[in-house]
Amino acid sequence: MSVEPSSPPVPESRNRYDLKELSGAFGDLGTLVPFVIAYLAIVKMDPAGVLLGFGGAMIATGLWYRTPMPVQPMKAIGAAAATSAAGVAITPAIVVGSGLVTAAIWLFLGTTGLAKKLAEWIPRPALLGVVLGLGFSFMLEGIRMMSGSVWLSAALLAFALLAQSRLPTMLLLLAAGIAVAIFRDPALAAQVGAITPALRWPAFAWPSLSAGDLWSGAVLLALPQLPLTFGNALLAITSENNRLFPDRPVAERGVAISTGLANAWSSALGGVPVCHGAGGMAGHVKFGARTGGATVMVGVLLALLALFFADSVHVLLRLFPMPVLGVILFLAGAELALSSRESGEERVGRFVLLTTAAFTVIHVGVAVAFGILAYHASKRGWLRP
Repeated sequence: MSVEPSSPPVPESRNRYDLKELSGAFGDLGTLVPFVIAYLAIVKMDPAGVLLGFGGAMIATGLWYRTPMPVQPMKAIGAAAATSAAGVAITPAIVVGSGLVTAAIWLFLGTTGLAKKLAEWIPRPALLGVVLGLGFSFMLEGIRMMSGSVWLSAALLAFALLAQSRLPTMLLLLAAGIAVAIFRDPALAAQVGAITPALRWPAFAWPSLSAGDLWSGAVLLALPQLPLTFGNALLAITSENNRLFPDRPVAERGVAISTGLANAWSSALGGVPVCHGAGGMAGHVKFGARTGGATVMVGVLLALLALFFADSVHVLLRLFPMPVLGVILFLAGAELALSSRESGEERVGRFVLLTTAAFTVIHVGVAVAFGILAYHASKRGWLRP
């Protein structure tokens, strides 16, 4: 599979559920799996609530948008929760509280139309710079994940780049990863074979939240995440969806509302804050997805895992070695970065795109603010790139 910019697919009137969609369904694992592992192992979240939160949101998103619109963990919140933000031990209740606050914020921005008005202030070169910077960030993180096993990662990356497009590349990558995981730890096969299904529903989480949980969730997690979500999961995802699927366009207002609804659902189940990250769509598309069938299928799988295998998830996640996830994330980043190739006005556009991309690698919120200021300063002659 060559790394080429994606051309707009043939218009689709309905979701597909075929082998290519199934391959593309797993294109976001490089982001999903590491954060889920962190939430379960470090924060001690209930796997049933976490996985059903993702699964239900993915099913609804795929059915509504009919494009490979992703549902991802919010990265700043996940990182802060895993590292105990501001020296405070982050509890499952604080994470759930942050999800409820996030839901309220995005439902407000969407229903009032503020999301669309704010998006209109962002010049296109700055938006494309955010997309390019996000692509670089994914690629750098993918390289970091691959660095633990360089030769294996190089072989898997070469296979993914050279494989013919008719092959379900993602499924073959996952099969290779499972084989490597079992080779490295032969006991893993026996542990997986001993897993038996057991139905368990997650508990309704909202009644147990205290005012302190909501306050800590808002201040430590939800509010610091807001600029990143605005840049990546509102501006960038809207641009990517409409570039790739002009027959199935989305608007900032709708994306904000669906972000709010997804977080209300996830937090109610004791799950984690989620968003529609642009890198996730790049990953889905890179590995073959062209409709919402991809997210529906992976959502059904996660829902089944949540309901019947929640207590065995820690074993199943060991089947995905870090080098494989790094390859997936690297290719998703390359796909996303390539989509920013059109920079608008000649010199000013290129300057704003590249400098905004550089800031995006550090912080998306800072990048958006810089891109707006740099663009208007250049247009007025205050800044001469």
